[in-house]
Amino acid sequence: MKLNYRHTVLSCCVGYVAQAIVLNYIPLLYVTFQSEFGISLQTIALLTTVCFGVQLLIDLLAGKFVDKIGYRACGAAGNFLCAFGLVLLAFLPRILPPMAGLLTASLFYSAGAGLLEVIVSPVVEACPTKHKESVMGFLHSAYCWGSVAVVLVSTLFFSLFGIGHWKLFACLWAIPPLVNAVFFLFVPLYKLPGAEEGAESGAKPVNSFSALVRKPIFWLFVLLMLCAGASEQAVSQWASAFAEQGLGVSKTVGDLAGPLAFAVLMGLCRVFYAANLRRISLEKFLLIGAAGCVAAYLLISLPPLPALNLVGCALCGLFVGILWPGTYSLASKAMPTGGTTMFALLALAGDLGCLSGPTLVGLVSGAAGDSLKAGILAAIAFPLLAVFGAILILRKKKKDALPLAEKD
Repeated sequence: MKLNYRHTVLSCCVGYVAQAIVLNYIPLLYVTFQSEFGISLQTIALLTTVCFGVQLLIDLLAGKFVDKIGYRACGAAGNFLCAFGLVLLAFLPRILPPMAGLLTASLFYSAGAGLLEVIVSPVVEACPTKHKESVMGFLHSAYCWGSVAVVLVSTLFFSLFGIGHWKLFACLWAIPPLVNAVFFLFVPLYKLPGAEEGAESGAKPVNSFSALVRKPIFWLFVLLMLCAGASEQAVSQWASAFAEQGLGVSKTVGDLAGPLAFAVLMGLCRVFYAANLRRISLEKFLLIGAAGCVAAYLLISLPPLPALNLVGCALCGLFVGILWPGTYSLASKAMPTGGTTMFALLALAGDLGCLSGPTLVGLVSGAAGDSLKAGILAAIAFPLLAVFGAILILRKKKKDALPLAEKD
């Protein structure tokens, strides 16, 4: 069978599933790590810090090495590193001091997740698809459905066999990215339009770092990506521990009502965005998502009722779901020749948010006597900033009376 661009998109979707595995399976084990290894939640927060710190480093360097090494090698390596890191997670905490083992494993799977974040979106953007924004929405929904699978299947596994077998299941979760690493070696890859246009014109590359940073609109998208990553991960990374420890429910109920509901509603939001993009204003959708996220944070943090707090976790997924892919789509329209550098820098901003949000929650929670409610309330600053950014985007569109792509 001859492979075509649909197989490329499929492999990229599985790449996001691989990213979802490493970013969602480990947080399900935070309370387990606390009890099994005697590690405090404040120390466990270092796993999230290292995870997104490594991804930040990959994002920062990607503009220099991805085009030289090639998307194929980077994509295969990203999937393989995710698989290898998961296997190390199962063994290193027993070989090394527990926290050192966990952090070492984190270095590998985080590097894989970072590589995938940088290359997946531009690879799909380059594919000869008819409705790129819709395809981008479905692509990013793959991360959500991967998260759903991780939470649902992991919860079922732990219910049947016990949480003590988490190391075996880490190895089983390594299989999808390992298979996809091989698959990605054979799918067809295409060139981004920006690279070709810059080469043909002989002018200074439009996708150069210096050209991008001179655009004010670029910095607005950087702000939105930072807030998108922070708003999403501040809740999703701590949802399981929040439900299990902070609300006093069982692990099974906590995982289903917290991370699973969050991921399902985030996935539905992105599918709705992809299916209805031509009938709705993406700028308005972005503003509604940011404002709804603020309301969800308040619902998580303030009411003294666990049921309402869990509803807030789920609703956060629904509203935050548009922020990341929506910002990518608007940036692609505004700077259509941004190329690898633009995607890498936006991923850098997003991962900086992914690092900042959960870290802030962990630090504030530790200072407040392990109160995750206090930590999540402090992180409300990020969706509030996203509201500000979305208002500026909407005002720019109204002022110009033209789509961003036509003005910039």
